Amino acid sequence: MPVFDLILILALIVVGAFAFTLLQRINRLGEVNKADLEAARREAAQMLEAAKAEAKTLIESARAEARAIREGAQSEVRALREAAQSDADRIRLNTQAEVERLRRESEERLRTQTKEERERMLTTLAAERETLTAERNSVKAERERLQSDLAAVRAEREELKRETERLARRGEQLDARALRLDEQEEKLDGFEKGLEAREAELAQRERSIDLKLQEVAGMSREEARSLLLSRLEAELEEEKALKVKANLERVRLEVKREAQKLIAQAAQRQASETAASLAVSVVPIPSDAMKGRIIGREGRNIRTFEALTGVDLIIDDTPEAVLLSGFNPVRREIARMALEQLVADGRIHPSRIEEVVEKAKNEMKTFIYERGEEAALEAGVVGLKPGLVQLLGRLHFRSSYGQNVLKHSIQVAHLTGIMAAELGLDAALGRRAGLLHDIGKSVDREIEGTHVEIGVTLASRFGEPKEVIDAIAHHHDPENNETVYSVLAAAADAISAARPGARRESLEEYIQRLEQLERIALSFPGVDNAFAVQAGREVRVIVKPDRISDSKATLLAREIAGRIERDMNYPGQVQVTVVRESRAVEYAK
Repeated sequence: MPVFDLILILALIVVGAFAFTLLQRINRLGEVNKADLEAARREAAQMLEAAKAEAKTLIESARAEARAIREGAQSEVRALREAAQSDADRIRLNTQAEVERLRRESEERLRTQTKEERERMLTTLAAERETLTAERNSVKAERERLQSDLAAVRAEREELKRETERLARRGEQLDARALRLDEQEEKLDGFEKGLEAREAELAQRERSIDLKLQEVAGMSREEARSLLLSRLEAELEEEKALKVKANLERVRLEVKREAQKLIAQAAQRQASETAASLAVSVVPIPSDAMKGRIIGREGRNIRTFEALTGVDLIIDDTPEAVLLSGFNPVRREIARMALEQLVADGRIHPSRIEEVVEKAKNEMKTFIYERGEEAALEAGVVGLKPGLVQLLGRLHFRSSYGQNVLKHSIQVAHLTGIMAAELGLDAALGRRAGLLHDIGKSVDREIEGTHVEIGVTLASRFGEPKEVIDAIAHHHDPENNETVYSVLAAAADAISAARPGARRESLEEYIQRLEQLERIALSFPGVDNAFAVQAGREVRVIVKPDRISDSKATLLAREIAGRIERDMNYPGQVQVTVVRESRAVEYAK
């Protein structure tokens, strides 16, 4: 052991030092006698023995102490090893628990991030899918258009090829014909010289005949020509007017057929814009992040919403807004109310959507009934059954040419009641007939038939008086009426619809159109006065009878109509009526 070796070395060093000291003393005492030397030797030997014994004792004690120290060190090392092992086990367990906790937290964080990333990617993929679908449709349409253009180019190329061949043959024929013409030209030169001689002779004879005619008629050639032209012009003017009138009758039939085609084409072209303005509602949202929540996981929220409301929910690139598309305005309004409530609440999932949509439907029923009650109260009509009031309130969401049908019905009710009171009839019954004359429009999108037929059926079902039913049945056909109330309802309906600004037209534009119609009519000669009537749908022209004949009146109406078509923009058509009146006035004295 290292400690034992150290003690042994120390003991040897001590004995060596002691022996060295003794030898030095012996050397100093060299003069000492032998007896003293012998005694010194013995004393040194004794001391050496004593030193050896002491060194041996020290070595034994050192060995014992070293063994004790080694045993203590071994026991301490074992204790330290056991403590270190227990600490290592504890640290390992703690480390494993911490690693497990960190692993669970990392997995949960990664799972949340993966879920959010998946929803975001689904939203992005849905938008990209719609974009790709639109691009695919546009590319398909472009491909079809290019194919049609290519076919047209090929057909045109074939046509040009045939035309080139035909022109080549035509050129050959023209060359041959040119040769023949050269021969005929030489012959014509000879004939031309003969004709010039005859023309000179005929001119001489014509001058002599003119001189004789002037002597007989007593007027010059210019005077005779002007007289003849004036008579011919008068005869041709009358004949021209008659032919124009006949041609107008013939053309009117052709124009009617052509107008039907044009109207069909115009309706087809304008259908998309009209549908977009009448079938789409815009719902604002606080941010574009809300679009992903509205769509939901794998689109489940939007599918649930569309299934419950019957309205298409369109989510596109429009910033902070989504679109609701549907032809039923009541369903679209229910969907708008439900979506606004969902966006404000923030909780958007299928069960919540079902709850909010059901609540919106109940609120809409109450809202419709309140609108019907308000309309009946404003029109002064009492005694309507609740079902009829509900149908009347649905007209709040119905429009005709941009005019709200419920407001239109209230106006017709007031006008019909006023006219009935002026004629000594029942004003309350007139207001009732006017208010319900368009009741069929409340459900005409859901029931087969015209709004007149549906209105008659509804009025009969709710037990309305026969005057009201007759007004509903004949407010567009007052000639076949059974009571006078249908005539009053028809007149009030026309007044409300033709009122300036009632149907998507400002008052200033309306007045300017009337003034321009009268100004165009007054710009023609022979016109005495002009009046634009029927909200600009007809212009009546009063002409001077001494300057405009009956035949010329037809030409004047045609010229005014053509001028209106060229210089004006107007909806529908404008009827031009020329009025010519001859009066004979005499006084008896």
